[in-house]
Amino acid sequence: MTIDAGNEAVGGEKQAAETLRRVGVIGAGQMGNGIAHVFALGGFEVLLNDLSRERIDAAITRIDGNLERQVRKGLITADEKSGALERIAPADSFEAFGDADLVIESATENEAVKKEIFQKVCAYLKPEALLATNTSSISITRLAAVTDRPGRFIGLHFMNPVPVMQLVELIRGIATEERTFDTMLGVVKTLGKTSASAEDFPAFIVNRILLPMINEAVYTLYEGVGTVEAIDTAMKLGANHPMGPLALADFIGLDTCLAIMHVLHEGLADTKYRPCPLLVKYVEAGWLGRKAGRGFYDYRDGDPVPTR
Repeated sequence: MTIDAGNEAVGGEKQAAETLRRVGVIGAGQMGNGIAHVFALGGFEVLLNDLSRERIDAAITRIDGNLERQVRKGLITADEKSGALERIAPADSFEAFGDADLVIESATENEAVKKEIFQKVCAYLKPEALLATNTSSISITRLAAVTDRPGRFIGLHFMNPVPVMQLVELIRGIATEERTFDTMLGVVKTLGKTSASAEDFPAFIVNRILLPMINEAVYTLYEGVGTVEAIDTAMKLGANHPMGPLALADFIGLDTCLAIMHVLHEGLADTKYRPCPLLVKYVEAGWLGRKAGRGFYDYRDGDPVPTR
């Protein structure tokens, strides 16, 4: 891998276009399959890994459906869809990443789980391969420290849903090399998305602002200031938000929301980030939002019905 010292940004984009061709994605859930989708559509070969072949196959089926939706909307052609699907292959183990130029972790938002993944996958990667994490809140520096390549490690935080949202946060750890950052700038541009550079502080930019707002909406519900429907209607019509904060929390996953609030509370040591007890209760009940069928809304019978 070479970067033109006289023009690092251009060099990074050239490397992304010409050298980084094979990408491994660890985690085939909502975020992981979206990441695989956009990389395959961007012309990269994608190796998709998860805990079981069933999960991988289900993710590829979902990608097929999401690509077809883009075809129907006229956003891509049928040939572009078929080409993208041909570029996605299942990876049943980390050993399949031996030829990967870039591996992106998109597992659950749990630091111990992510560290275990990075410790294991490094054994199979070629020395020059880059590593990235799609974490939405956890320290890039701490995650990089458990790998054998902290200089080639970076935070690559996509927004949900990945095929639709245009932003990618790029987060450098303390050891991330400049050429790693420049290369990933080029990758994001190749994907047709826009990057925003964030420092390695808890929850970075988007979730540092968004999750406390959601947490405050839950407090507003907890204290009886308004119902679920009233709070979401107020923010949609009063603040012109496309989705109310409680509906958005259900979409993100209440377990993910709680995990990010814990990271903010513990990392910044400020009581204003204390997770609302009602959010904790919902997670304890297994009411995690859309993926569980119930959260602040009940989705089991089709149309969402407020649960409070």
